[in-house]
Amino acid sequence: MFESFDATLLARIQFAFTVSFHIVFPAFTIGLASYLAVLLALYLKTGNWVYEKLFDFWKTIFAISFAMGVVSGIVMSYQFGTNWSVFSDRAGPVIGPLMGYEVLTAFFLEAGFLGIMLFGRHRVGPGLHMFATLMVAIGTLISATWILSANSWMHTPDGFALNESTGQFVPVDWWKIIFNPSFPYRLLHMVLAAYLTTALVVGGVAAYHFLRGGGQRPEVRRMFAMAMAMIVAVAPLQIVAGDMHGLNTLEHQPAKVMAMEGHFQSHPDGAPLILFGLPDRDAQTVHYALEIPKLSSLILKHDLNAPLAGLDTIPRDQQPPVEIVFWSFRIMVTLGMAMLALGGWALYARLRGRLYESRGLHRFALVMGPMGFVAVLAGWVTTEVGRQPWTVYGQMLTAESVAPISAPAVAASLIAFIVVYFAIFGTGVGYILRLMKRLPTVDEDDMIDSPLRTHGITPGPANPDRVKEHHHGA
Repeated sequence: MFESFDATLLARIQFAFTVSFHIVFPAFTIGLASYLAVLLALYLKTGNWVYEKLFDFWKTIFAISFAMGVVSGIVMSYQFGTNWSVFSDRAGPVIGPLMGYEVLTAFFLEAGFLGIMLFGRHRVGPGLHMFATLMVAIGTLISATWILSANSWMHTPDGFALNESTGQFVPVDWWKIIFNPSFPYRLLHMVLAAYLTTALVVGGVAAYHFLRGGGQRPEVRRMFAMAMAMIVAVAPLQIVAGDMHGLNTLEHQPAKVMAMEGHFQSHPDGAPLILFGLPDRDAQTVHYALEIPKLSSLILKHDLNAPLAGLDTIPRDQQPPVEIVFWSFRIMVTLGMAMLALGGWALYARLRGRLYESRGLHRFALVMGPMGFVAVLAGWVTTEVGRQPWTVYGQMLTAESVAPISAPAVAASLIAFIVVYFAIFGTGVGYILRLMKRLPTVDEDDMIDSPLRTHGITPGPANPDRVKEHHHGA
């Protein structure tokens, strides 16, 4: 029944489906690992049990999210061999080592210290436990660095030579490969997106408990205050980083920016900013366009009258799918503005002394809780679909990269992925949401370390000083 389908399109859909599931977990765990390190450092510095309880609350959620991210990432990597073997063969000399470095550095670092972070707080000294937590946080950032370096090279390839006999991309300068032209901007943009995503989730969970009547709990208040402070600080930085990334993209991938802006025609004396409309790739126009004259030239060239080329300068068969890129970009930008508005509202409420009393703010924060994931997905769609029809931009077409595999085979595995992913990861996400609905409260039993159950020793508090510290903090 799938003989009439295009194998390349199905392979692209399958990879898009699996990467969409995968990216939400690293986008969360990168920020959450750093948040855990901050919480633990504050607890060790101040002795305040609120930070300790928040650490315990979020570390369980981190562990589940980290596990699902690892599993989904492993499955995704197999597709390089099953569906994209030609790409793997030709680009493998460049992409392979970069992904290998990610395993040898980041994954080993995370795997080596994760157990100590999760289970070693009362088994090792506080210094070692803090060090392990910090190593896990650094490991997530190193992982993002290598993966984004490999992906950025596909967008702005540099430091390679082409072997004419085999068609392979051969490394010539690894510094240029790793630090390719788009890599610094994309890394900064992604890391800030991860921190915003985590802050929105933490703030959304705290807002949920505020609205459920738990707003008097010091844990909930501290959680909400820290999340809002992060959004206030990072949201403006993300807008600046996004502008820098856009200017870099205009320099190296102009067709992508043309699709994002909906510029089918060139504008020699200033291009308008199209806010909304219905792009039509066949007709090469945007129907019902709502636009602001010359504002796009001001944003992209910092000059109202600066000329901007349009898709009429790009051959039809090399134009990205404009409709998808146009709308995914607007979703991302709209959510970015909403994050900025949330941060501004939170700052205003803080200055007015109503951060914990403003139910309107809490409702807005609850609605915005999952929006970081949506923005990350919209950003990745803009980036990856905007690169089409190229796998390696300007060097290797997507149609040339797919494995010699039949459409029914790809369709069968795609259906299997959809069923299994929704079943397994749906269950995992459901369990995470159940954990988030619980208050990170302090019970009397929690104020005493679990007793040592060694043979011949009477069970009792493992650390009597900690009992007094807890009661003093309460």
